[in-house]
Amino acid sequence: MSRALLDTATGTLFGVALNYQGLVDQHLAQFHEAPYKQPPVKPVLFIKTPNTRNGHDQAVTYPAGVKHLQPGPALGVVIGKNASRVSEAQALDYVAGYTIINEFSLPEDSYYRPAVKAKCRDGFCAIGPELIPRDQVKNPHALSLKLLVNGELRQENSTANFVRSIPQLIAEISEFMTLYAGDVLITGTPEGRVDVLPGDHVEVQISGLGRLINHIVAEQEASV
Repeated sequence: MSRALLDTATGTLFGVALNYQGLVDQHLAQFHEAPYKQPPVKPVLFIKTPNTRNGHDQAVTYPAGVKHLQPGPALGVVIGKNASRVSEAQALDYVAGYTIINEFSLPEDSYYRPAVKAKCRDGFCAIGPELIPRDQVKNPHALSLKLLVNGELRQENSTANFVRSIPQLIAEISEFMTLYAGDVLITGTPEGRVDVLPGDHVEVQISGLGRLINHIVAEQEASV
């Protein structure tokens, strides 16, 4: 991680599930079943705990005994000043800048209740390599997002397909809790998550933000 990012993105990592329209559409039938009987009406949040923090060109451990590990390419929004009950119109004034996130996870049984055990393994949230200041990103809702595994394009989408825009997310979240300077919003991973294996080279590209690279290693390799 660059020094600017290390110095700025020091707070809580808040993930937003189900923030790509294609992902919601995939699960509509399931959402209308019991016990919920409707899609979520508010952002579905989860937290990546401090032990998950990882950086550019760093290893991500494939835990022993699991069958699947999935990268999660996402746009990261770094909060620049404390935000409490801010309006959508003012929300972007509270953004310091943007970065790339790869939010690794074990497969999830429920999008309503993301499991800590699946989301919060050591090193499961790579961030970086840089913080791009807000004013240098003309339109954060028109960025291409790509995931490559061993140089092969495996996932592609656009932030134009967000269910909730960045101002909507900041306004809805800050309505019930303060977002502090240094907090990071992980704005969602699109549909089509893929599996990776030890030895894989995983790269996330976001237009205008660069690329974030990680290497998957088996747990026994990481502990040597």
